[in-house]
Amino acid sequence: MPTDLPADLPLLSDVVDLLHGWYPPATADSWDAVGLVSGDPDRPVGKVMLAVDPTYDVAREAAEWGADLLVVHHPLFLKPVHGVAATTPKGRTLGVLTEAGCALLTAHTNADQAIGGVSEALATALGLTGLVPLEPAPAEQCDKLTTFVPTADAERVRQALAEAGAGRLGDYEAASFSTPGEGRFRPLPGADPAIGTVGEAEVVEEVRIEVVLPRRRRTAVVRALLAAHPYEEPAWDVVETADAGLAETGTGRVGEVEEQSLRSFADRVAAALPATAHGVRVAGDPERVVRRVAVCGGAGDFLLDKVRGLDVDAYVTSDLRHHPAGEFAEHGGPALVDVAHWAAEWTWLPVVERKLVAALGDTVGTRVSTLCTDPWTFRS
Repeated sequence: MPTDLPADLPLLSDVVDLLHGWYPPATADSWDAVGLVSGDPDRPVGKVMLAVDPTYDVAREAAEWGADLLVVHHPLFLKPVHGVAATTPKGRTLGVLTEAGCALLTAHTNADQAIGGVSEALATALGLTGLVPLEPAPAEQCDKLTTFVPTADAERVRQALAEAGAGRLGDYEAASFSTPGEGRFRPLPGADPAIGTVGEAEVVEEVRIEVVLPRRRRTAVVRALLAAHPYEEPAWDVVETADAGLAETGTGRVGEVEEQSLRSFADRVAAALPATAHGVRVAGDPERVVRRVAVCGGAGDFLLDKVRGLDVDAYVTSDLRHHPAGEFAEHGGPALVDVAHWAAEWTWLPVVERKLVAALGDTVGTRVSTLCTDPWTFRS
């Protein structure tokens, strides 16, 4: 375990925050297991290695290189286990990393859909341009809250709304819109007005404040409003906003290449990906014209019905099964290009490395493992 690391290195928690910012764990599928698997968040990180699979051999490579963090795509513990003894494959892997002082982090389905994620990396490696999600992710449901506040109290209320999670739009926070106006009311017997007298009409200079908020934060934001508002009975309303359908994230990618034959495009795919025993399998007329292409990093036959309805000439993915692929071809769908699962997802690793270098500079060493962890080792 290294003990002489420079003092200016980032902590593991800092690197984890970077990775989670690019690939938010909350966007992972409900069945997935992502995030920091092992490691002390307060330890410094001087070297980061990236790989597709957390195999024993990958763990040994990370340990021998002196990595402080191993970032992988596939989870080590996707299904529950009752122990991590060194007599099991998972236990051996974790044991090697732990003994070497190397933390482990997984970014799986949260990295599949993201900008700069696995499918986008695959599409870029194949030279596709004009990328859009094959199946756009649903945008986060949002509300718009409107309230009316005495001018003197408006800034305090705006701040309370922002602290509760309202007004966050992309890379901005505390966003709101205000319009001056007049508030009119007459307090009735039993009221305890902050402004005005019971039984007398009152006119108050007020500000109309409007903020957008994630629907999941609605209760917290309304409670913050009621706590910060000076009125006994403040006026407010919440409107649910519509999805504009402009999602940049989502499953798979669709893009374009210069017009070419399917045979030529298949050669292009083979040249762009790391070599494997699996190679590149193609279903379709070799002379078919290819211009528009859909891709999905990893196993993608769950998208075949979606792809059939798209205006694409070829679909590049992995792990296509015999019957679904055969039925797809019978229905006259796009050509199918089946590549090794590991090779397709490996294209994401250099992308993450570049992002880490851009964020951390030369203070942290990085390494992309080229160890092929595709399970198929040769063709007879």
